[in-house]
Amino acid sequence: MYNPALNSVLDRMLSMSRAMDEAVVDRIFPAVADVPARSQLWLPPVDTYQTDKAFVIEADLPGVHPENVEINFANHTLTINGTRGPTLPAQEKDKAQLQVFTAERVAGSFSRSIRLPDSVDVEKIEANFSHGVLSVTVPKLPSAQSRKIAVQVKEVREVKESKEPKDAPRAVKG
Repeated sequence: MYNPALNSVLDRMLSMSRAMDEAVVDRIFPAVADVPARSQLWLPPVDTYQTDKAFVIEADLPGVHPENVEINFANHTLTINGTRGPTLPAQEKDKAQLQVFTAERVAGSFSRSIRLPDSVDVEKIEANFSHGVLSVTVPKLPSAQSRKIAVQVKEVREVKESKEPKDAPRAVKG
């Protein structure tokens, strides 16, 4: 359900958040406030979860070309680095000036690192890129995979031991 009032409030909140981010960057890093290093504040959203056989990391990377993504695994840490190019067309000197109304998509470099347990099979890590989503599968070592353990039932025979020796005569009540 679309609610224009709610959408307007969320737009204002997003604009305020971006303005605060820019103010902090301008104040803390005044020397680099107008250089491309400022765009390194982009952190693509990442989901990390595990299945019985693997850890899966999925990152939303819209507008990032697969050749601009690098994945490394060292010291039990998976690191995804990449770069997204400019989202607005370049200003050409001969053409009319570009008039921008909103520019909310961030361009530049990013890096995300996810620490994983020791029990992963580094040689079998796979990465796929589809529809702007990077999916990295990090298999668990067989020893770390969950497994079901069957419970075995052993029959126990009850043996009543008599206090009398087997060969002893029995008293007969009469």
